Amino acid sequence: MKFDLDKTIEVLERTPLLLEALLKNLSDEWSLSNEGEETWSPYDVVGHLIHGEKTDWIKRLEIILAEEGNKTFEPFDRFAQFEESKGKTLNQLLSEFKEIRNYNLQILRSKNITSADFTKKGMHPALGEATLVNLLSTWVVHDLNHLSQISRVMAKQYKEEVGPWIEYLPVLK
Repeated sequence: MKFDLDKTIEVLERTPLLLEALLKNLSDEWSLSNEGEETWSPYDVVGHLIHGEKTDWIKRLEIILAEEGNKTFEPFDRFAQFEESKGKTLNQLLSEFKEIRNYNLQILRSKNITSADFTKKGMHPALGEATLVNLLSTWVVHDLNHLSQISRVMAKQYKEEVGPWIEYLPVLK
């Protein structure tokens, strides 16, 4: 599929709703379990998504769209959620994510982005040049990647219990 801003927003606006439907009021066994050492639980993933909303997507979009100034993005701390989420419940994180995502989508819509803006560039500190289309496409795929991760982590909680059906459940392999 070719990039389309409206289709991008279709997914971005649904992510908080999907997470809320899947995770709200879920028991700790589902929400705090992970796949082993140095892996993330659904709780950790939601915290990570919040940190991205606060420090990554819109800030980088604004750098790309700026007429002047330094075009280099600030490095993103992919593990900041471990500190930032301390003391919060999963339901609090879900609410916070929904609120900040809605706010960021308002900002995105207010930019009145045109196809002429799509090729504007910023500089990722590790990956090099990136266009606005690259950034916005990555935002969507990042969401989908983490939705998949959450589903996989949750599915693996019953890996042993599915018995012979494991052969038909690639998510468990």
